[in-house]
Amino acid sequence: MIRVLLAEDQGMMRGALAMLLDLEDDIEVVATVGRGDEVVPVALGARPDVALLDIEMPGISGLDAAAGLRDRLPGCRVLILTTFGRPGYLRRAMEAGAAGFLVKDGPVEELAAAIRRVLAGEKVIDPGLAAAALSTGTSPLTDRERDVLAVAADGATVADIADRLHLSESTVRNYLSAAIGKTGTRNRIEAARTARHNGWL
Repeated sequence: MIRVLLAEDQGMMRGALAMLLDLEDDIEVVATVGRGDEVVPVALGARPDVALLDIEMPGISGLDAAAGLRDRLPGCRVLILTTFGRPGYLRRAMEAGAAGFLVKDGPVEELAAAIRRVLAGEKVIDPGLAAAALSTGTSPLTDRERDVLAVAADGATVADIADRLHLSESTVRNYLSAAIGKTGTRNRIEAARTARHNGWL
């Protein structure tokens, strides 16, 4: 049996996926979690063969959880399953050690096959997303520019951003200016929107 951990913040989706996967003869869902920060602790106890992770979850993202599994439970293969098929997310998922990346609108048979394939050592990537990732390129943003934009995306003022990230206001302005320039946008709201659309945030 292939032991699967399922991390999905929407309860109905989590229950439905678990039920559908359990119908497969060779797959058993051994743990489900609704928060990203629960993934590694639960996986260390349940010892799944494959972790099926959503990206946007409370606590930490599925991408950060994937990196945590790579470091703490390297034998567990990670498959990202998300609504958000953004090229930057794919790139970041691969950097975090994920073996696969699928969007949620595919059939469950495809998901079950992907679980088997990543366990066999293959990389499984949504073909349309792979093509988009190649054409979009890597994120031009530094980690700090991304941090500042992520806080700015919520409508925070420069002073708020400086306070939350423990930076000076002039440093925040410099990061925002650099991010606006690199995304080819007119202001920080547009820059954050573009970065989010591309999966860079």
